Amino acid sequence: MSATLEKTGRFLSKLNQLALWAAGIGLVLMTIFVAWQVFCRYVLNDSPSWTEPGSVMLMSWFIFLGAAVGVRENYHLGFDVLLYVLPKGGKKWLRMISDLVAFAFGIGMIWYGGQLVALTWNTTLPSLGISGGWDYVPLVAGGAFVVLFTLERIVLRLSGAPIDDALDELPPAEVAAELDTANLKV
Repeated sequence: MSATLEKTGRFLSKLNQLALWAAGIGLVLMTIFVAWQVFCRYVLNDSPSWTEPGSVMLMSWFIFLGAAVGVRENYHLGFDVLLYVLPKGGKKWLRMISDLVAFAFGIGMIWYGGQLVALTWNTTLPSLGISGGWDYVPLVAGGAFVVLFTLERIVLRLSGAPIDDALDELPPAEVAAELDTANLKV
């Protein structure tokens, strides 16, 4: 693998970690916001107006960032049944098609999310006092991360890097047995 690909991979790994941490912090903050809203409503009898829209906005961030991390770490949704019966070369091309579809979806997120940001930028969210466009910025950011991470997978696969080898090691029956064993130990 070339030095450029290795440097890019290290940078994207750091970006991936940053997105994962941001998503985790967003989840914790959203939980705190909702807990505060419940406390204020039922104990103080005075709900703050910012907690619900703030929580929804944070939820958008951690959902879209978490989805992008799932794409990079190959935890995104997929239909793998066909992959178990195909030879290794066929699996490579189906995974490539899956990455191309995810790449196109990321482009759509950026394009249509950008249009939503532009349409709502001049409005103000009354409870937060910020532009309504901020509701859709997570869609654009998540799409950008999906594009970067799927592009990385596509380039690595085309360069001959063994990114799919770990996925091909165990047949389905052994994967199920490993999962059962792991569940018994817990």
